[in-house]
Amino acid sequence: MQIPLLDQDNPQFPDPRDALAEPDGLLAAGGNLHSQTLLRAYHCGIFPWYQDGDPILWWSPATRCVLEPSALHLSKSLRKTLRRNDYQVTVDRSFDQVIKACSEPRDEDGDTWITDEMIAAYIQLHNQSESHSIEVWRDGDLIGGLYGVTVGSLFCGESMFSRCADGSKIAIAHLCRWGAESGLKLIDCQLVNPHLTSLGAGSIDRTTFLTELASYRDDILNWPLSAPNEPAARLHFSW
Repeated sequence: MQIPLLDQDNPQFPDPRDALAEPDGLLAAGGNLHSQTLLRAYHCGIFPWYQDGDPILWWSPATRCVLEPSALHLSKSLRKTLRRNDYQVTVDRSFDQVIKACSEPRDEDGDTWITDEMIAAYIQLHNQSESHSIEVWRDGDLIGGLYGVTVGSLFCGESMFSRCADGSKIAIAHLCRWGAESGLKLIDCQLVNPHLTSLGAGSIDRTTFLTELASYRDDILNWPLSAPNEPAARLHFSW
């Protein structure tokens, strides 16, 4: 079965339920990464994922990895790290640095799916206050973080990175803690992996995810953004 090839100038996404079973979730190819295209995709439960040199590929997997902020699981070691509080957490202070750190190759082949084209597209979304980052700092150095796209009261996580033990987990913990207090209903983690399941993430089927997305995407969430010319918002909690 072939997937649809989207028009480059006016891409129209098919029903996400029509995605292939193999490879799981592949829905369409082509189109563009303009801000309005990306936002339309996320509002339909679709996300881009492809390698440099390939056409843009759009996905809606049959099984979705999600994390409810209130379901965050903190191991004893992570709780100890959080209580040590030898770090600082900021929001939207250095989106460019975070996405570029996430794009650094993590295997011997040097491959990354966060291409220069993707970086430029999500920075544009960030400039429109549609995508956000959480940064973890220690002694002025960026040691971890994550970024994603907000769709109502749902946060579509795209990627995370860590330059020291628990760097990305600190970022997720603060996102969940703030989210649990601020009306964030669900974090879309896209694909299941052990790192996320260790933090309390679980799996739901596509139909359930799309139903929840439809009920959350028109919510208004007061993301902790700073006013222009003011320091970036900081997240600080007692653990």
